Amino acid sequence: MKTIVRFSYLLVFLICSTVSFAQQVSVSGKVTSSTDGTPLPGVSVLLKGTTTGVPTDADGMYTINVPSPNSVLVFSMIGMVTQEIPVGTQTTINVDLKDDARSLNEVVVVGYGTQRKLDVTGSVVQIKGDEILKQPSMNPVSALQGKVAGVQINNSGKPGEAPQIRIRGVGTAYGSPNPLYVVDGVWFDDISFLNSGDIESMNVLKDASSQSIYGVRAANGVVLITTKKGKSGNAVVNYNGFVGYQKVTNQIKMANANEYATMVNELSAINGKGQVLDPAQFGEGTDWYRQILRNAFVTNHQLSVSGGGEKSTYNFSLGYLNQDGIVEKNNFKRYTARVQNDFQILKNLKVGYTATGAFSQSQDEAGGIFRQLYAAGPVVPVYYADGAYGDPTDYNLGDGNNFNPQATIDFYNQVTRKTLLTANVYADLEILKGLTFRTSFGGRYSQDETRTYTPEYVATFKQRNTTSSLQFVRPQARYWILENTLTYTKDIGDHTFTALLGQSAQRDQSYKVTASALNVPYTREGDLYLALGSADGRNVVDEGDLATYASYFGRVNYSYQDRYLLNASLRADGSSKFFQGGNAWGYFPSVGVGWVISSEPFMRNQAVFDNLKFRASWGKIGNASVPSNLSTLTVANGADLAAIFGGQLYTGASINSIIPPVTYWERGVGTDVGIEAALLKNRLSVELDYYIKKTERAIFDIPVLSSIGTSSSRIIGNQATFQNQGFEAALTWRDEIGQNVSYSIGVNAGLNNNTVLSVSSGANPIYDGGVGLTGGALATRTKVGDPIGSFYGYIVDGIFQNQDEIKNSAQPNAKPGDFKYRDISGTDGKPDGAITGLDRQVIGNPNPKWTYGINTSWNYKNIDLMLDFQGVAKVDIYNANLGWRYGNENFTKDFYDNRWHGEGTSNTYPSTNIGGGSNYMPNSFYVQDGSYFRVRNAQIGYTFAQDLTQRLRLKKLRVYANAQNALNFFKYKGLSPEVRANENKPTQAGIDANVYPLSATYNFGVNVTF
Repeated sequence: MKTIVRFSYLLVFLICSTVSFAQQVSVSGKVTSSTDGTPLPGVSVLLKGTTTGVPTDADGMYTINVPSPNSVLVFSMIGMVTQEIPVGTQTTINVDLKDDARSLNEVVVVGYGTQRKLDVTGSVVQIKGDEILKQPSMNPVSALQGKVAGVQINNSGKPGEAPQIRIRGVGTAYGSPNPLYVVDGVWFDDISFLNSGDIESMNVLKDASSQSIYGVRAANGVVLITTKKGKSGNAVVNYNGFVGYQKVTNQIKMANANEYATMVNELSAINGKGQVLDPAQFGEGTDWYRQILRNAFVTNHQLSVSGGGEKSTYNFSLGYLNQDGIVEKNNFKRYTARVQNDFQILKNLKVGYTATGAFSQSQDEAGGIFRQLYAAGPVVPVYYADGAYGDPTDYNLGDGNNFNPQATIDFYNQVTRKTLLTANVYADLEILKGLTFRTSFGGRYSQDETRTYTPEYVATFKQRNTTSSLQFVRPQARYWILENTLTYTKDIGDHTFTALLGQSAQRDQSYKVTASALNVPYTREGDLYLALGSADGRNVVDEGDLATYASYFGRVNYSYQDRYLLNASLRADGSSKFFQGGNAWGYFPSVGVGWVISSEPFMRNQAVFDNLKFRASWGKIGNASVPSNLSTLTVANGADLAAIFGGQLYTGASINSIIPPVTYWERGVGTDVGIEAALLKNRLSVELDYYIKKTERAIFDIPVLSSIGTSSSRIIGNQATFQNQGFEAALTWRDEIGQNVSYSIGVNAGLNNNTVLSVSSGANPIYDGGVGLTGGALATRTKVGDPIGSFYGYIVDGIFQNQDEIKNSAQPNAKPGDFKYRDISGTDGKPDGAITGLDRQVIGNPNPKWTYGINTSWNYKNIDLMLDFQGVAKVDIYNANLGWRYGNENFTKDFYDNRWHGEGTSNTYPSTNIGGGSNYMPNSFYVQDGSYFRVRNAQIGYTFAQDLTQRLRLKKLRVYANAQNALNFFKYKGLSPEVRANENKPTQAGIDANVYPLSATYNFGVNVTF
């Protein structure tokens, strides 16, 4: 009976509840941010499966009628993770929404301000400082490798050397092709002074629309860097440090002494001479790579203190880096200090400053040492039994490799010191609601010194110096920038406007002194003075440069209902570098539009896209990263130009170079079309871009005949127009598995095609790329229809096996074992039975077609794992080391195993006479596939539980182990396919000659917060 009564009560309750909800119960509540608890206005509260919904008010409050206890409320807002909550019997539902960094509401840094990702109409990618800090990179830019689609980074293994970065291909061919770095408002060409631990975020501006607000310097892209600032609250102390070592990867295996002696004799026989060495007397011999290269120590430490009160905040940091090079004696040390303060002077006035000091000192590696390690004879010992240096002269090897690399290292003494001070002060004044004036003044001062001392010594017959010498090279730079901006933001109903007006002035001055003296004694470093040398052996040369800029710019942003976006800007730049002919001013407009499709009413009921945006942009940008006074005629005079007439000495002069009457602004014109999307409850984000980036009136230096009498055999001016065209894709998947496992997988790829559209010299191409080549040969050509700096030479169709083949060929002067070149074209466009310069063809492209990266992170409870992969595809390397020969240089083991050494032994590799005859000429044998895939970074970390850290009075403690560049996969037959452009010139890119190779880094680190 009691059971029946209870069931009756329950039935009545359910009926009443059903009737109650059938009459639509009112549910209310408050929506706040889980980050700081602030109310969130404008949150969409929607009945799932319907179009019925309400927004939250200014206080985050809402009220909605629900028809059933089975109803589900969906709380969503751009920038927040969507939540779905069953109503049940609840009449009050309060919700905390989490930030969703993947959404279009993420705030990114753009030129002279910030914008929501939603409002950005250009291609802008942001990398957080925490992600950069996880990379054990000595330069913050290196941490971007494989992280951003369309960005190519070539690192160097040399300690302290900045990486070369290309954003969407080569943007300029003369001057610096690297991007502009803007650090807290101050402009830089290099950020090697910056500690990764001081960076809050790096924002890469990739398209002309987002770059054009920096007009004069934006041609090669812009990287905006925001450093960390203090926050109100108790002092927070952070320590980040690691210690480890570096090791050469994929080291080239050279021929041993026995194999080398065999090949030296073969070469001697080909040249009609007798035996030079007896191979039976030699075994393994000297492995010069093993002798000179080493596992190198590296450690990095950064300590910061930040905090503040209601009216002021502060951030102070110290950094120390100590990196040994893989070459014996090579070392780099860097010390950094940074201080930052913000002060709220008045309710509407805020001021602040940032100051950074950096000092570095390096013990430099001997110039050309990697060339020597490749070429040195393994039959030569490092030392003889009596302790004297092994002497190549004793082995009758000639002058091609008459050096002992150990002696080179031991007597090389060069130290480079660099000091940099940079600061920026600002003031923000809110004049009226929405109207803000900002003024900032920043600058930098740098003083470098390279001291080179060569003592008197006798190491070998050739390696000796009878007169000591001391040289100082002291470059100095002073730079300042003043900028004033006025920003007005206004909301009128569904319309949002932001207008920016700005003015900028810059002055960049440099001065360099090179001074030397002979017969300077060396007792210790502090006693090295030029005045101690011989009076008649002193020499001083100075040079300098001054560039000034004046700029005015403006930008308007418009948004209608967060659906339709417009961005338009104009910058006018005046530069002293282009004052000739009234050409000082350049004008750089841009426009971008965006359509947030997912905000349209017709998209509300779809369940595929959480966010979907289409954007398109166009803009013009300029390049002032070229030497000053290009159109100023200069002359040289010297003793060789003096003449005597009638017993009287007259000083002569010669024109230095041929110059154009006017040098015009080099301009970049870019178009970008992109789609940004988030799908599957924001777990999948997609960004796709198609772009065309054209450089008009590009400045080139074209070689001319030296017989015209100028000291420089080049003419510099606006010579060509070229284009980069490509496609980029970035996909990221983030998800959780249960409560303990979270992960993210990101894939990005960039496709770029570089093409020369026109050259002022018409059909006459621009030749370059002579580094590491003998006989004055040039390995690259820039011509209409081809990429910049294409490898250019003869196509190898095999190896001559005997004299009969040579008789019937187009190369009657060849020898058996020589390259057999393809007869392609005579003067009439047909094969003519002779190998001449007309038979040369494009044989390779140093500009990569594909760059890509795969970035993953995994978290299980307190354990985190990061695996990053990076690669380049469809790119060529010119291995100049193979043919860079003057005599009996060593050969690789690969060459020994595959060389031609008699009829039928090889039809792919030549004989040991690879540097003789016409074999040294640029040809397809030297061009090798430069594609590679590597495990860029692998890191596993453990964060200790809070109960332990609290007992230790710590807020956070994390330890980790890391490996960078540990696994590399490529077919290239050199140390590394990551080859930097010589002198940073695109027309000399991809030529491997004396390149300082990369190394793998293994380290252990700790992150502590007090």
